[in-house]
Amino acid sequence: MRLVVGLDKCQGYAQCAFLAPGVFTMHGEESLVHNARAGAERREKVVRAVTARPVQAIAVEGLREASDAG
Repeated sequence: MRLVVGLDKCQGYAQCAFLAPGVFTMHGEESLVHNARAGAERREKVVRAVTARPVQAIAVEGLREASDAG
């Protein structure tokens, strides 16, 4: 699974960092750092984080394949 974050859209609400720690991390108050290649074992947390995104700044490629692998 590959994560694509539109950093131009991200507003720094940190919902993703709260719901999927280790995949998303806030560096400072407004800078998001993320693991673009999150493993299938983190799929459930990534899905929750993507669902909770207030400004739709996160897209996931290969989510179905990650589901099939787990």
